[in-house]
Amino acid sequence: MSEVIFLIEESEEGGYVARAIGDSIFTEADDLTTLHENIKEAVSCHYDSHELPKFIRLHFVREEVIAV
Repeated sequence: MSEVIFLIEESEEGGYVARAIGDSIFTEADDLTTLHENIKEAVSCHYDSHELPKFIRLHFVREEVIAV
């Protein structure tokens, strides 16, 4: 596997939530630095050492609602 992709969203309670696309990997953190560390740790725990992806891609999703 060359990469794993995470969708990153802001949490309603504050901080960030990260979910991997196509894998059951989920983590959260209060700030981006901690989120990066948590994602690396979660990926390392999910895959065997010979299956680790070379890259972790983060896709930030931000939803806004505009009243009409």
